[in-house]
Amino acid sequence: MDKLLEVKDLVVEFPTRRGVLRALDGVSFDIAPGEVLGVVGESGAGKSLTGAAIIGLLEPPGRIAGGEIRLQGERIDHLPPAQMRRIRGRRIGAIFQDPLTSLNPLYTIGRQLTETILTHLDVTPAQARQRAIELLKDTGIPAAEERIDHYPHQFSGGMRQRVVIALALAAEPQLVVADEPTTALDVSIQAQIITLLKRICRERGAAVMLVTHDMGVIAETCDRVAVMYAGRVVEIGPVHEVIHRPAHPYTAGLMRCIPDMEAERERLHQIDGAMPRLNEIPRGCAFHPRCDKVMLRCHDQRPNLMPAGATHAACWLHEAATTAAAEIAR
Repeated sequence: MDKLLEVKDLVVEFPTRRGVLRALDGVSFDIAPGEVLGVVGESGAGKSLTGAAIIGLLEPPGRIAGGEIRLQGERIDHLPPAQMRRIRGRRIGAIFQDPLTSLNPLYTIGRQLTETILTHLDVTPAQARQRAIELLKDTGIPAAEERIDHYPHQFSGGMRQRVVIALALAAEPQLVVADEPTTALDVSIQAQIITLLKRICRERGAAVMLVTHDMGVIAETCDRVAVMYAGRVVEIGPVHEVIHRPAHPYTAGLMRCIPDMEAERERLHQIDGAMPRLNEIPRGCAFHPRCDKVMLRCHDQRPNLMPAGATHAACWLHEAATTAAAEIAR
């Protein structure tokens, strides 16, 4: 399958007076056309930062210090801001967590949609308005011909998120980066947004990078999932395999934290400890202080992603299987 997006050994750093903090350290993954890749992990894992790096919206003094980001084979991580602006919106769409702050409260929904369309597509103002109305209809906004002239505060939270999705899809991008698009919504609206996002992107052939901390959303939406911890991908593979047969202890811990309506448990499992600060990331495997399967080498040697059944996991537990497979290959 062709790769639409390729992220290879991505490193993001933040220079400070006390030294350089490395927020992303060698992040690698790819997304195929029409595929939905979920990126999951605790707060501070680097999920949103990865999305921001891809769409060129890193906040200074943050910088890409290593690695590559390629869109359809074209490297985009080193492009000047003016050139990146032409890609952002046209080839890469973005859906942010809070729809109210993603929209300008002083402009009507129609003005914001048509400005985006006119910026990226060769159409007349009348054609842009008609396209905006069609986008609102596609995303489930009732009476789109009237609502297009309303302001963001006149929409509910779920409807605002639909408008943001329409805005992200306005120029028919090849890739959509969705940063926790359902976090601020209630459960019923959340399900509608997930269904809408999947349907529209599949119909248009767009790939989606879905950033979330909700494994339920991942299970319902994604084809593959990348689990992040302390700025690194610790497991990646088909969503069914990662959820039902997690290969990394951190992934297994996340899955045990999900309530099971059929099991008779008085208390939920919790992963001891917390995500380390950027200036306190331990040597070796960053997860080893919280891991219940820690080995001596985990303290000093950092594992890379290696085959772990149907997935790939950065864990020394799978080294024996990897070595045996390499011997067979010889």
